[in-house]
Amino acid sequence: MMPQKFNPSRWAVEHPQLIGFLMVISLIAGGWQFANLGRAEDPNFTLKSMTISAQWAGASPDDLQAQIIDPLEQELRGIEYLDTLSTYCNQSFCVTQVSLNDNAPKEQVSQIWQKVRNKVADVSPSLPEGGALSVNDDFADVYGYTFALTGSEVSSLSPIAKKIKIGFQRIPDVGKVQIIGEIPATFNIDIDSIRLKSAGIGLAQFSEAIQQHSLIASGGMQDFGIDVPIDVSGGVYNQESIEQTTLPSKSGNLRVKDIATVSRSYVDPPSSIVRYHGQSALIIAVSMAKDGDGLALGKKLNTELDKINSELPAGLKFIQVEDQSKVIKEAVNTFLLKFFFALLVVLIVAFGTLGFKSGMVVAFSVPLTLSFVALYMKISGIGLERISLGALILSLGLLVDDAIISIEAMIVQLSNGASREDAASYAWSHTAFPMLTGTLITIISFLPVGIAKSTTGEYAGEIFWVSAAALLCSWVVAVLFIPLLGVWFLPQPKHALENTPSLETKSILALRKVLEWVVVKRKTVCAITIALLIMAVLGTNLVNQQFFPVSDRPELIVDVALPAGSSLSKTNKVVSNIESRILPLPSVVHIETHIGDGAPRFYLPYIPASPSTSHATLLLVAKDLTAREELFKTIKEFANDIPASLHVQRLSLGPTADFPVQYRIIGPNVDEIINTSHEIRDILKNTQGTSDVQIDWGNRTLSESFNLDSEKVVHFGSNRIAIAQQMQAFLSGEVVGTIFNADTHRSLVVRAEDKFRHNPQLWALLPIQTQMGNVFLGQLGALEIKQVFPVIWRRNGEPCITVQSDVMPGVEALEIVEHIKPEIDNIQKHLPYGYRIEVGGDAELSQTANDAIFALLPPTVGIMLLILMLQLQKFSRVLLVLCSSFLGLIGTVLGLLVFNAPFGFVALLGLIALAGMIMRNTILLVDQIEYNKHNGSTLNASVIDATILRARPVILTALASVFAFIPLAFNIFWGPMAIVMIGGLSVATFLTLLSLPAFYLVIFREKKKDKAVQ
Repeated sequence: MMPQKFNPSRWAVEHPQLIGFLMVISLIAGGWQFANLGRAEDPNFTLKSMTISAQWAGASPDDLQAQIIDPLEQELRGIEYLDTLSTYCNQSFCVTQVSLNDNAPKEQVSQIWQKVRNKVADVSPSLPEGGALSVNDDFADVYGYTFALTGSEVSSLSPIAKKIKIGFQRIPDVGKVQIIGEIPATFNIDIDSIRLKSAGIGLAQFSEAIQQHSLIASGGMQDFGIDVPIDVSGGVYNQESIEQTTLPSKSGNLRVKDIATVSRSYVDPPSSIVRYHGQSALIIAVSMAKDGDGLALGKKLNTELDKINSELPAGLKFIQVEDQSKVIKEAVNTFLLKFFFALLVVLIVAFGTLGFKSGMVVAFSVPLTLSFVALYMKISGIGLERISLGALILSLGLLVDDAIISIEAMIVQLSNGASREDAASYAWSHTAFPMLTGTLITIISFLPVGIAKSTTGEYAGEIFWVSAAALLCSWVVAVLFIPLLGVWFLPQPKHALENTPSLETKSILALRKVLEWVVVKRKTVCAITIALLIMAVLGTNLVNQQFFPVSDRPELIVDVALPAGSSLSKTNKVVSNIESRILPLPSVVHIETHIGDGAPRFYLPYIPASPSTSHATLLLVAKDLTAREELFKTIKEFANDIPASLHVQRLSLGPTADFPVQYRIIGPNVDEIINTSHEIRDILKNTQGTSDVQIDWGNRTLSESFNLDSEKVVHFGSNRIAIAQQMQAFLSGEVVGTIFNADTHRSLVVRAEDKFRHNPQLWALLPIQTQMGNVFLGQLGALEIKQVFPVIWRRNGEPCITVQSDVMPGVEALEIVEHIKPEIDNIQKHLPYGYRIEVGGDAELSQTANDAIFALLPPTVGIMLLILMLQLQKFSRVLLVLCSSFLGLIGTVLGLLVFNAPFGFVALLGLIALAGMIMRNTILLVDQIEYNKHNGSTLNASVIDATILRARPVILTALASVFAFIPLAFNIFWGPMAIVMIGGLSVATFLTLLSLPAFYLVIFREKKKDKAVQ
């Protein structure tokens, strides 16, 4: 006697107590883990950029590029996965952004950054004297909790802010704490230039004397039973001691007070200014430690906030501006509400269509499957956030599919007189493997998203992992637990029709008549389907394109850009005007202003602006989304009245660019790329839907510079860089030492008197130290006025100008790029050799993300073909299944056009998933047709009977999925995907039951004419 094959479904029925115990334990453990999963607003993704700053006092942008940036970039070009080196330079200062290829493995990014630091360390010794490089390690840190300390001058707020920082650092889960907006305290030593030259003292000698007297030195240790340190510094520690510092001179000893004025002050002008609601403020920004709990940290910080406010001196306020825990809580709670609503809808569909007992069995499969998924998410470190919750909702409709198939199979077998045990066994022996094939095909359709080597793939990859876990678990539940539940709860019908309501019988008879018509008109049905598919393909040109949608957060970012090179005081004046217009508006809750620098990265996709005296950022927090849109409209209305460019932007979901529309013009000659940039700027300005068109270099501005006579410089034994550094010290100030006092310190700043610093006509009287002694600057050259670019950008060593534009509400960046493509191509065609135009912004990010997915489609299709061949055995059947995946395009295009929804990255994911779901249904239908043919039915009868048998599971699954997606259709992020699934699945379900039988009959027509259908 041959041993029977192992049947898990029968085994489960034969061990009811064990399986029942496993169900209870799984529900309890899964429910507990689900309640305790980590919460976040969005999944993390790795920022593959870092910045390196270069400083060289007195150096021009050309000098900085030639002597610091060129050697640095040459050294960095060997870094693996390097994509671009983007550098901008102004007087004395450069910033290089190092960007890796999007396919750089996230596990290796930190190692690559360490190599970059090592390269910077290797270059530093060879830099010219006075040049320095520094790596910004905080570029990728997210400070999701920010606080504003106001009520007094910044100098009075600093000591309190430092104490608050120390308190925050003690809190568990706190990563880094930054104080933003501090203005360093100084002792300004303003030199009388005429007296300095008369005394025969060079600037370097003067600075060295101050520096030496401010040093804290050690004379070693003496053993008197204990180690006693010996202090021999004799350093200066107050204003009087600075004034009494002795200076070497030919005419005898001089003191600092004889040729300079010493005053207590603060860095003027400061590098940046920070305000909150128009008042001077310090911002304290807190980041969360790696693997920290955002909700728990938020509670601890709120407790500390209350404590601090209770102890603050009168008049001071400590206000929380950004609270990531609140955002997380609102986002997760909103999604959980949508999730449970979708779950309720699925359960209602199950009860309403299958009857109470059958519906109860199917309904029970959902929490059981979700329990296993929760356990998997806990083990894998996946929390509840936008992507994972969306994936769960996406999977909900499919979770009941396998359960419905198993129950339907049991009902049919029970109706045919089989015992409960035999009916339960049927779930494994006849449906398990077709179901598994369909499940694997659906999972594999998500594979490109899960393993795509891109930032976007990293952000959205949990769609694959969570959906795969949910679908596999639902299959296990369907073949192991559902048969036992069916044995327990399903009644034993007396014959086939007793358990079928009359309405269902009428529906089946009506479907049979329709299918008989399809059999006769098979070619007509195929032709109509093909025509609809062609119309859908043509209709894709009418669908709006999008990369990632804007966020539903209440913040607005207002970037204020004055002409490049504008002073901080001028920028401050313009920003004060903007603040005065916004402050009275009732829609605003918080106004945080950063002048000269960008706001801290409080949200991962947000890109802070680079430091610039001509730039400011206003972070506005509105009451709600309606208030945000009102505020957006109001600022746009008065933007033209402001003597600056205002770029108003909402936060984006997922990876983003500064401006959605960007064109980079790259080439060796600056004048050529400038002329080209103006052409593209004019095209964008004349294109409907664009706004705030800018060129990142700005325009040439008048610059007062001192033109040195090379012969005279050589004659006096000096060089251009040495003279420029002395001018920089006189006019901007040079830090020559630091005085420490308790927990504060003051820098010693040597500079020229105000009248020299602010009047270029007196620069000629500045004393310059040379090998032949002090000479007046006027002896070495003359002042001249010329036009220069205050900021110079380059990309991978070549001059690069970026023309960038925002878009009007309701207009997508990809539409603009596609619309003006012929004009851009025409310009590119007429550019000289060595010049090129590159598309940036959302179009570039979208192309990169899509390329990463499309690159994985060939192996994905290969795996699908392998699975399909193993199940279906014939290539013609496999081809039919693959072709059926395109049926979803018809409803997809229709849905997007009807609801005016854009097609972007998220919608693309929905289309890929839809294809897998359609192929899943096709596999089960084809498998049933082949089963009927194998049992002796004619071709026509096999097709009709198989379609009728599969109709209810297909329709019920489609109904469950469509209704489950309805809550997501109103979500900003998931809305386009939900519309793709609702429209595509609705139409595809109809076509699967009508068009697919017609195509099967055409492809697999019998050699002998089939008899009439009985």
